[in-house]
Amino acid sequence: MRSQLQLTAVLICFLMNMLDGMDVMIISYAASSIAAEWSVNAVNLGGVFSAGLLGMAAGAMFLAARADKIGRKALVFISAAWMGICVLLTVAASSVEMLACIRFLSGIGIGSMLASTSTLASEYSEGRSKSFWVSLVMAGYPIGAVLSGLMAAYVIPVWGWRAVFAAASGLTLITLPVIYYLLPESLAFLLRTQPPHALARANALLSRMKKPPLPQLPPQEVVVVRTSVRQIFSAPRRVETLLLWLVFFMSFATLYFLTSWIPKLASEAGLSVELSIYAGTVFNLGAFAGILTQGYFSSKLGLEPVLAFFFFLTAFLMLVFGGISDSILILVFLGLIGFGIQGGFVGLYSVAARLYPTEIRSTGIGWAIGIGRLGAMAGPLLGGLLVTMQLSMAQHFYVFAAPALLAGVAVICISGTNPS
Repeated sequence: MRSQLQLTAVLICFLMNMLDGMDVMIISYAASSIAAEWSVNAVNLGGVFSAGLLGMAAGAMFLAARADKIGRKALVFISAAWMGICVLLTVAASSVEMLACIRFLSGIGIGSMLASTSTLASEYSEGRSKSFWVSLVMAGYPIGAVLSGLMAAYVIPVWGWRAVFAAASGLTLITLPVIYYLLPESLAFLLRTQPPHALARANALLSRMKKPPLPQLPPQEVVVVRTSVRQIFSAPRRVETLLLWLVFFMSFATLYFLTSWIPKLASEAGLSVELSIYAGTVFNLGAFAGILTQGYFSSKLGLEPVLAFFFFLTAFLMLVFGGISDSILILVFLGLIGFGIQGGFVGLYSVAARLYPTEIRSTGIGWAIGIGRLGAMAGPLLGGLLVTMQLSMAQHFYVFAAPALLAGVAVICISGTNPS
């Protein structure tokens, strides 16, 4: 990171991912109050969570690809506005069906935001430190999840569940002027796709980065008329794309199994009700530490080997976790599992950014995230099936150690096909 402009871009992307995490998790904290007000079983709200995940998959796969056409900054702005308005509409929901529809629409903006910010952060990072800065941006997500829990704990008992959605919406919408006036467009996007006034816009950015201006735009090596998913399956990157989809699916499945079932499984493991509630916070704090640690070591030792280590570490910790009964050790291990799975998971955005050239980067990242969201749906569903089968807590973690292990193997295979 060499200029104030680059640092500004990364920090704004971090902020947007923090709000992303807040808007995703707020429904989890409000679910009990919604169920009580509408006299429905909390299980009946499962469709609401699934609708949100479907929306995120759709946003990542289809809306995020527009960033390769209209620009990264424009799509970040559109995604933020979309998220803020849809989260505000949640205040007016009066039925489970209406809430599910609104959460689907909210998910579209959330899914496209993640792909856009990771792409922009990658294109404003340089050299071996790129992995660290992209990981820092994605670390905003678990921080937002923690803050949403703190906000919900304060707001809901006093003003009700609708107020927490209004507050989350307001926090998102007030960032629109920040995005419009302070977030720079990707220099790489301007130089490669060359939209109208690209030279003047690029030179303005170069000036703010303390770099000499360009006398003219570089020759366009690739003229992108239409961005299509077929382009990420062209011959040079077909295998890498399939491996990337596999690792995103497996890591999302493991991560969302953990975030969905940690409180219940922690309670079954012997934690008190109070400690079970804190288990999710410990997990997310461990995740934040893991993301920064992974980013640092990836910049020093290479991205794929470090990510593989984090996934293998997660699988090992999950195998050991099943045999622990001490309350404090359970919390410690949950923090360590959050450290491992989120550290490895977030690094995948850097892997995806390196696999694809500028003109299809948002498309490639978006589709990988979208496939991952399908894993995010599969993980909790499989977890619920295991609960109905009355498997022990240890057996739950044995089952989900397998996708973490497979994710590590897939990362190594990506490294073999596309060495750093």
